[in-house]
Amino acid sequence: MNIIVLNSKRGHSRTLPVPRHWPWLLAVALVVFPAIIGVSAYLLAYRVGGQPEFTPVMTERFAGQLEQQQQVLSQLDQQSQEQFRALTLKLAQAQARLVRLDALGERLVEVADIGGDEFDFSSVPGVGGPESPEEGASYELPSFMGALDQMTATLERRERQLDILEDLLADKQLEDQTYLSGRPLTKGWMSSRFGRRSDPFSGRVAWHKGVDFAGKEGTPIVATGAGVVTYSGERSGYGKMVEINHGNGLSTRYGHAKELLVEPGEIVRTGDVVGKVGSSGRSTGPHVHYEVLKNGAQVNPQPYIYRARR
Repeated sequence: MNIIVLNSKRGHSRTLPVPRHWPWLLAVALVVFPAIIGVSAYLLAYRVGGQPEFTPVMTERFAGQLEQQQQVLSQLDQQSQEQFRALTLKLAQAQARLVRLDALGERLVEVADIGGDEFDFSSVPGVGGPESPEEGASYELPSFMGALDQMTATLERRERQLDILEDLLADKQLEDQTYLSGRPLTKGWMSSRFGRRSDPFSGRVAWHKGVDFAGKEGTPIVATGAGVVTYSGERSGYGKMVEINHGNGLSTRYGHAKELLVEPGEIVRTGDVVGKVGSSGRSTGPHVHYEVLKNGAQVNPQPYIYRARR
């Protein structure tokens, strides 16, 4: 690039060569320097004069935004407190249900006659297994309140199931207890069967309404099933007698006792001693007269005597 200089007086011209980097220098002089000077003047004015003042409109706008943010924070705080109270209540209800389930479980263990060391509700059951080489999909955690509601519903369902199971086991236990079986003596032998026989006093054919077990005087007489004592005292022909109601229309009688050890209204279990062998009443020697009544009528006791205990 060259610059041509003309002399108007003499009419001569002169060519001056211009270096290649001069245009860039000229641009820097015309653009960059003024910009630097302007920025420097602004910074100098900012430092000398301080921060620029906000207008009333800007101040009011900032105050409104701050008030909105404070309202939002207040609402969030109130919602969090309400959720926390609801969570505390649900946790208390869940804990109460867990205590109820533990109590039901211990009751079922007792009713089912399971050893305490075999099924312990107070300890956490052991779990485990080999690690699977296949990785499943990632598990997404449900919302906390939703998970708590689901756990509460599960506890309610388990509680109802355990209640039903407890009732079934209690009924089964009651049925097992009232199940008649075995002999009314701990030691002795059957001396007379049910049905027709020769009367030991008159010698005539008579109907024997029970079975007789001969034994040593004072031998314990035991209940052949659980029930309620409905009679305990003297009765014509039976001497000292005990009668027990076992439910479902079944009753048993134990006659000719020397001594009675239970009172009317007393509850007895299978195997409890209700009296001692004697020869009271119409008897030829120490024995117990044993009867089984179904709906008030005497039936053959032998099927009950020989069947296995539950």
